[in-house]
Amino acid sequence: MKTDQYALITGASSGIGEAIAREYARRGKPLILTARRKERLDALAAELGRSVPVTVIAADLADPAAPKTLFEAVQAAVLKVDTLVNNAGYGVPGRYLSASWQTHRDFIQVLQTAAAELTYLFLPAMEAQRHGRILNVASLAGLVHASAGHTLYGASKAWLIRFSECLALESKPRGVHVTALCPGFTYSEFHDVNGMRESISKLPKALWLTSEQVAKIGVDAVEAGKTRVISGRINNLIAWMARYLPDAVSNALVGGKAKQFRNAE
Repeated sequence: MKTDQYALITGASSGIGEAIAREYARRGKPLILTARRKERLDALAAELGRSVPVTVIAADLADPAAPKTLFEAVQAAVLKVDTLVNNAGYGVPGRYLSASWQTHRDFIQVLQTAAAELTYLFLPAMEAQRHGRILNVASLAGLVHASAGHTLYGASKAWLIRFSECLALESKPRGVHVTALCPGFTYSEFHDVNGMRESISKLPKALWLTSEQVAKIGVDAVEAGKTRVISGRINNLIAWMARYLPDAVSNALVGGKAKQFRNAE
């Protein structure tokens, strides 16, 4: 792993993004941290800055101008980025028509458009030096059958997985590894933000991994050049079942379980 170039991590203020920042810091990788909440980024930078160089650039990726502005800020600071982690994301609870179009538009901007644009901006330099890493934090939800509620979440994560797979085929011959990380249920504040903590906590503990475990799995995978990685044995089994069981059976299983924790109203 090169330690003279930076890892840029979006959504680094909490959850899996913060854990990935800690994992890279543990490995001696300089960091550029970005998210909306600058105070959290500053606190994390103060901590991790004791072991590696850390730069904070606050940005709201729901703003269509943010990816280019972020790229220009990195260029102005004369920082070289050979690792991009597209982690920023969240969920929109309820059925599709229960939220405004502005809400959905911002969601698509953050989870799909910003990830695609940041990749487009930072990838050329990686390919030019024939070394780079792009870790896209997708979800097990992008691999299993759909359920009611959180209408765009699984669809966006499925898109991110396919985007990563195509990009990996294009870029690996040029020295750039691209990996889609597909976590299942992960201990973080994701479910608190979505108002799902009470219902989601009823699920078996065996389904859960910590953010730290997921981060290590993801970083190990992109360094090894794996195109896709699913965190945890149970999640791998779920993905296998979703792929090989008849659609009617998979739909019934996913839909039935999702009703326990997803608000579809």
